[in-house]
Amino acid sequence: MNWDQISGKWKEMSGNVKAKWGELTDDEIAEIDGDREALEGKIQAKYGKTKEEVKQEVDAFLNS
Repeated sequence: MNWDQISGKWKEMSGNVKAKWGELTDDEIAEIDGDREALEGKIQAKYGKTKEEVKQEVDAFLNS
């Protein structure tokens, strides 16, 4: 699945995002609204990971 598909179906995909990154709040997920950079930024802030680590995690999420 590519990011355009996720962005278009954000409401449906937000449950999967919440399951993968459970520390993100519902408000943060709503705020992200399908924006990959926003998602990566929130994950980076919540989990204290590097930008590269987060990019790899999001890529793996897309491929699963």
